[in-house]
Amino acid sequence: MRPLGVVGIILIVAGAIVLVLRGISYTKDRDTAKLGPVEISAEKKGFIPPIAGVVAVGVGLVFVAMARRRV
Repeated sequence: MRPLGVVGIILIVAGAIVLVLRGISYTKDRDTAKLGPVEISAEKKGFIPPIAGVVAVGVGLVFVAMARRRV
């Protein structure tokens, strides 16, 4: 299979996972600082919305179709 088809399949699977889970939340950055006995931490959280899953599946389908046409 061509590389474009493989990328398409990966996008379809990843998009489907995002859709099934109704979005994915993640921790982007975690900073900690110790000042004597006091410890301060900060986290930046992110969220991948389900619409990104729909877009990934659509782009993946286009990539797979393009890979099949080039044969």
